Amino acid sequence: MSMKKEYDIIKEIKLLKSVRGYGTELISIYVPSGYQISEEIAKLRQEHSESGNIKSKSTRTNVQSAIDKIIQYLRLYRETPKNGIVVFCGNVSKNSGKIDIELFSIDPPLPLKVNIYRCDSTFLLGPIEEMVGSKDMYALVVMDGREATIATLKGSHIQVIKKLNSMVHAKVRKGGQSAARYERVIEESIGQYYTRVSEVVNATFLQNQFKLKGLIVGGPGPTKENFAKSNTLNYQVKILGVYDTGYTDEYGLNELVTKAADLLEEQEAFQERKVIERFKQEIARGGLATYGYANTRKALENNQASTLIVNDELEIHNVKYKCSTCNQTFEKIETGEQRQAKHDDNGNLEVVSEQDVVGELIEMADKNGAETVFVSSESSYGKEFLLGFGGVGAILRYKL
Repeated sequence: MSMKKEYDIIKEIKLLKSVRGYGTELISIYVPSGYQISEEIAKLRQEHSESGNIKSKSTRTNVQSAIDKIIQYLRLYRETPKNGIVVFCGNVSKNSGKIDIELFSIDPPLPLKVNIYRCDSTFLLGPIEEMVGSKDMYALVVMDGREATIATLKGSHIQVIKKLNSMVHAKVRKGGQSAARYERVIEESIGQYYTRVSEVVNATFLQNQFKLKGLIVGGPGPTKENFAKSNTLNYQVKILGVYDTGYTDEYGLNELVTKAADLLEEQEAFQERKVIERFKQEIARGGLATYGYANTRKALENNQASTLIVNDELEIHNVKYKCSTCNQTFEKIETGEQRQAKHDDNGNLEVVSEQDVVGELIEMADKNGAETVFVSSESSYGKEFLLGFGGVGAILRYKL
């Protein structure tokens, strides 16, 4: 998934978080891939019927109107997309005397695993937030001497890549075979098993352009430690931790993620701290870094930027105004929620158009092959970056 697409989803989630229903009238549905559209529509019709028992007339009307709108939308699909469908619908009007039923649809960046219908005073955003909430992706392996499961982790989403079986224990000693030869056969089989697991891990890192932050290994017994020491992995694959788990399947993967929770949290903070510290060092010595919207945009246009850094709460808009007194139009780059209210001659201004330019920067970075790093507003490094550098900057490949 491109960073621009991830940014668009983050923006949509932020908008949806601001919506509050006057009653339990906001509907959220999650439809996983492979689930029949006709079955989902049948469920919604049942919900429509049951919502007729809602005592409040306005809430009942809004819920049924939202369900009708969702059904009409789902009829546009012959089958669910490969990652599923996420739809939010309800009365988004901030005026209690006015009804404004709006539908929002998000294309999930990862495959959905849940089928959910919820009607509440807020939208259910947790499952989609988890898909974009983490900045980093990791590789996971759970294994013992008999089998291995390889997966990736982003946020709380575990995607199984492959399952492998070992042939080590199939090498049964036959009559006439010396003990020494038997041991050599076993050792060779173990080495081949480790190599097969490593080939899948290496290919996973390669497919993701080695942007995965590292590998976490788990499993019962000593096999996991022996694999970690086997030197069969690509030198660019960093093993972050090795943990004991009771299983080597999906249960084992979930157990591994739970046990590595502190490590993962530290890694997220470490990556953020690392990029901000490098940025500050370059700025301090007048080196390969720049900040502010105009300078950052120029660096991206010249293909100078290797890393675009954006605070996750940053809002920058190119606002086009028209003066009702002099009838002239002009554009202004503005940050945050504040908008210029008056022209220099004190004439009244009307907003003609408003364009999110942060999204443009991220799209430019995607096209130029530059990495985009979001820094959190909740961390001390993220706050410093927002207040001291305007929340947007870049580490450069070279200076002009």
